[in-house]
Amino acid sequence: MEFKDKQSIYLQIADFICEQILLAKWPPGGRISSVRDLAGELEVNPNTVMRTYEFLQSKDIVFNKRGIGYFAAENAVDLILIYRKERFLENELPEVFKTLYLLKIDISEFQSRYEHFLSKTDPSTH
Repeated sequence: MEFKDKQSIYLQIADFICEQILLAKWPPGGRISSVRDLAGELEVNPNTVMRTYEFLQSKDIVFNKRGIGYFAAENAVDLILIYRKERFLENELPEVFKTLYLLKIDISEFQSRYEHFLSKTDPSTH
């Protein structure tokens, strides 16, 4: 995994874990990689992975069964969508708006391109 400079590593690992859950590679209710295994796979310090798991536990996305390991919560997908949507709206969307403003991109052009994007990616529109 290649890490970006703009965001803490533990949050980037949290995004990776959330993506694994959203992609059903680690299904809700299922066991996820151990701290040691994930640290080895991502080539990071186990303390960083532990911090990630503690963070995701605070969001109720994962939980720990003492002596067994970490598991994705049954409602992990819903909680991930809430968490990521909130983070996007608070942190990333203002940057998008700033760019639109600076480049003088009209919201109608933005909407048109978004609708075009949806038409190519949303199977219900085909």
